[in-house]
Amino acid sequence: MTAYPYDLILFDLDGTLIETAPEIADAVNDTLTRFELPPVTQQQVNDWIGHGTRTLLIQALAEVGKTTLEAVQAADNFKQIEAAFGTHYEQRCGTRSHLYPCVRETLQALRAQGVKLVVMTNKEGRYTQVVLDAHELAPLFDHVISGDTLPVKKPNPAGIDDCLQRFGVARERALFVGDSSIDVATARNGGITVWALPYGYNMGEPIESCNPDRVIPDFSALTTLLPTPA
Repeated sequence: MTAYPYDLILFDLDGTLIETAPEIADAVNDTLTRFELPPVTQQQVNDWIGHGTRTLLIQALAEVGKTTLEAVQAADNFKQIEAAFGTHYEQRCGTRSHLYPCVRETLQALRAQGVKLVVMTNKEGRYTQVVLDAHELAPLFDHVISGDTLPVKKPNPAGIDDCLQRFGVARERALFVGDSSIDVATARNGGITVWALPYGYNMGEPIESCNPDRVIPDFSALTTLLPTPA
């Protein structure tokens, strides 16, 4: 069998590695309740995932307050609400999230073959680490890029460029695996191949409409090209 075609794989987090939406919704509604605001639905939260947890909170506040995103951020109590959300989300992490099928086994198999593995998410770093630790995934990754690691975030390809340079990998030997139009756009902007999963959070749209290079049913597709152990 030929050698594995990728030396570096970058993964989105929410909706790709881990189903996190239920506990994100819990934390949002914990926060809204604290400030005597009405709750949002699980589907609304699913559709807001992708641009980072802070943006999701702003969208929720704009929805329940029937106002604009700008007005939410300009409100006198926004910093207080944001801090409360952080506390609630850290408490909720790991309570109702779970790995998608074949994730841990696939990461272990790829790592054993020497493939460099990276998480690239728009979730803020403090929450990214809590989620990874809750599911004991952090040791399986060589690097983590969160939404506040660099001055820009997805779909800007700066994180891809950083990893290609960091690990000395050619662009054609890198793969992005995600679940949303943001992930597909990130890979396209970075000039690398992108595979997409159909079960995540793509703002309510089918992932096929984003035209990734390949739609895979689950993570096991990433190991079918691995060399057979001697």
